[in-house]
Amino acid sequence: MSTQQADAPHLSEDDRARIIEMAWEDRTPFEAIDAQFALSEQAVIQLMRRELKPNSFRRWRKRVNGRKTKHLQLRSKTVQRGYCPTQYKHR
Repeated sequence: MSTQQADAPHLSEDDRARIIEMAWEDRTPFEAIDAQFALSEQAVIQLMRRELKPNSFRRWRKRVNGRKTKHLQLRSKTVQRGYCPTQYKHR
């Protein structure tokens, strides 16, 4: 078993790919990732550090650091969704 699997044994490769995708999305809060995959913000950061290239990880951290839309407590109370309404349109 790899270190990656030991850290998050309940996550399939597809789950890890979806978490990375959600983490990059500006309007998906960490709480939505926690609700869906039972991963705290710190666990998501660790997963991103492990899965991304170092420069990509630094770029991601700079992007999400302090971003209001990534944290429910900083987000406007009028926003009641975890993702953009146009995000999951059928193609």
